[in-house]
Amino acid sequence: MSDRLEGSAGGGAPAPAVALAVTAWLLSVSSVVLFLAADPTLDSNQLFFLVDVVGAAVYGTVAGVVLARRVHPVPIILGLGAIGIGLAAFSYAYTQLASARSGLPGVAVIEPLQNTAWIPGTLALFLVVPWLIRDQRLDAIAWTGLATGTATTVWFFVARTWTDTPTVWLVLPVSALGLVTAADVWRRHRTGPLDERVGLGWLAVGTALMALSFLPLALPESWPALWMVNPLVHLAVQAFYPAAMLVAVLRQRMWGLDLAVSRAVLAGTLTVGLIALYVVVATALARLLPSSDSVLAQAVAAGAVAVAVVPVRSWLQRRVHDLVYGAGADPARAVRDLGGRFASAREPGELIAELAAGVAAALRLESVTVWRAGETEPVARYGVPSGEATTVDLVHRGSPVGVVAATAPPGVALDARARKSLSELGSVVATGLALAQASLELDAARDRLSTVRLEERRVIRRELHDGLGPSLAGIRLGLQGVRNLLAVDPDAAARLLDSLQQQLDHQVDGVRSLSRTLFPPILDELGLAAALHELAAQHARAGFVLDVRADVPATLDAAAGAAAYGIAVEAVSNARRHSGANGCRVDIICGASESVSSELTVVVLDRGVGFTPGGTGGVGTRSMRERASELGGTLVIDSPPPGGTRVTARLPLSAS
Repeated sequence: MSDRLEGSAGGGAPAPAVALAVTAWLLSVSSVVLFLAADPTLDSNQLFFLVDVVGAAVYGTVAGVVLARRVHPVPIILGLGAIGIGLAAFSYAYTQLASARSGLPGVAVIEPLQNTAWIPGTLALFLVVPWLIRDQRLDAIAWTGLATGTATTVWFFVARTWTDTPTVWLVLPVSALGLVTAADVWRRHRTGPLDERVGLGWLAVGTALMALSFLPLALPESWPALWMVNPLVHLAVQAFYPAAMLVAVLRQRMWGLDLAVSRAVLAGTLTVGLIALYVVVATALARLLPSSDSVLAQAVAAGAVAVAVVPVRSWLQRRVHDLVYGAGADPARAVRDLGGRFASAREPGELIAELAAGVAAALRLESVTVWRAGETEPVARYGVPSGEATTVDLVHRGSPVGVVAATAPPGVALDARARKSLSELGSVVATGLALAQASLELDAARDRLSTVRLEERRVIRRELHDGLGPSLAGIRLGLQGVRNLLAVDPDAAARLLDSLQQQLDHQVDGVRSLSRTLFPPILDELGLAAALHELAAQHARAGFVLDVRADVPATLDAAAGAAAYGIAVEAVSNARRHSGANGCRVDIICGASESVSSELTVVVLDRGVGFTPGGTGGVGTRSMRERASELGGTLVIDSPPPGGTRVTARLPLSAS
């Protein structure tokens, strides 16, 4: 046996698959034809005949579809079981026809089959098959269960065919082993490999129902309506159990199948539940009421079933629908479930991965891949695509932010509902992608801001260490010289004091300029225009003329105002130090542009030596660019004719 049931080589066996399915259906159809031709009187055995006819058709179809996709013991067992069940139905119908028309050949050979031919396949369905529906290699427990189930099937067949063993001693061991098999399937559902758990819960329930369906054979015949309960329970389980097996296959995408099982699951579960309700109510009332009121007990039980059928069906339908189609059947619920994944993600990359996995789980997809706009590598990928992908553009606030591509399992195509659900879930993915991108940009801005602040601190340290520190040390030495000259040359001491006074005034101006560069109090108190005019007055005392033209409202955005002031200070400082000009012009304009509804434009222009394109900027230039970038703005440095340097910053303003 291969490591994995789904295998990778050899594919299916279409010809044997067709042969199995056609044989099962021929037996089923011919049995019905022979039965109708016999025109027998109705009795309880005919319900068992109906069970066999349905079982042959259902299991033959399932076996044919699965075997056509993948060669595996499960569809082979299903197919042989369907033929055996069909032979039992054919035997009963042929025997009925022989009773009505004497002289038919082979009656002695065919008649025993109605009591024996169904045994191997039916018992193997819930004693052998559940051990084989798995992706992983069979372990010791599975081999033990498989061997025990096979041995029990053979024992039941021999005991039922050639011995007089009481029915109760045949049924109880089979039902007990079936429940053990169901318990192991449930254990795998709870603790097995993650990729194998999905759908095993329904297989466990189906296996348990198959095992329990044999118990009515051991009940006393005096129970009310027992003649009808036995076959009806088997009939209901025959509708449910194939669907339960296919749910496991469908949910795990084993063997590349995608089959519609919702109606079968719903019908089977509803029938079993209502029959159980009828039996419980009828039996309880039969024990409480006099024997003459058995008809009343049955009528009350039937009424209870009639009352319960609508709410029970609605309850089951919702859960079966969720089972087969997942959250994608209800787009609103799928969006809510997907939105809940925002809270569980701890970082942007994990958020997109969670959303991709959520979309795949909601729509039962093979793979989901998310790309960010303009990038060639995916941001997140769930599963491995094996076919052509369906793509949906991700749009956030009217702008494309990426693309999501989804693939269905092999042999399955996304229907209109799945594509619509994928489009609706794409809005959540788009929001998550935009949020993740904003988070990454925020982290990058924080890093840049930290770098700029570190550079600014280094500038302050350099100014204090290389400028103010040595100057103060020189003034101190000068004062010591004044003390030495006072007694011998008062005039020289006075001249030295005047020089020291000038140096001290210069350093005071430098300290004030440095402090105002960081954030002048007037900027916070009177606004950007007043701060720039004060800056012009400071530079004017040193002989550098600023022509300030600021047209800004009094309620200017504080962040934009601080950034504009910082950019202006750096640009003016660079012009004073490097341009060779005796002044510059500062224009502050508040208006709109083609791409931004409202922005603040800062232009600093000097007519000095000009700007060399491609040159590496210093700390001041980097600081200006970072201040603009922090607000999502731009900064351009160029040399307009007839010469000089122009710094242009455009800063978007908030809506408030």
